[in-house]
Amino acid sequence: MEEKLKIKISIADRVYPLTVDASQEEGLRSASKKIDMMIKQFEENYAVRDKQDVLAMCALQFASQVEQKQIDNAMNGSETIDRLQKINAVLDQYLD
Repeated sequence: MEEKLKIKISIADRVYPLTVDASQEEGLRSASKKIDMMIKQFEENYAVRDKQDVLAMCALQFASQVEQKQIDNAMNGSETIDRLQKINAVLDQYLD
C-alpha cells in the first residue's frame, strides 16, 4: 500500500491540509501553482472584486481545457479509424 502524506496546499491565500498518496503530491503542488498564477493573471487583466469570481474563472478555464482535449482526442480517434480503414482497403486490394 502506498504511503500517505499530510501536506498543505495554498490556493488564493488559503491553506488546505490534505492527506494524499505520495505519487499525487507533485501533481497537486503543480496544480496549486498553476491556479495561483492564473488567479494573478485574471486579477491583473480584469476588474475582479471577489476571489470567488476569480476562482470560478479558473475553474471554467481548467474545465474547458479538459473538455477540449477530450473533443480533440475523439476527433483524432475517428481520423485514426478512417486512416486504418483506408490502409486495410489497400492491403485487401494488394492481397487479392
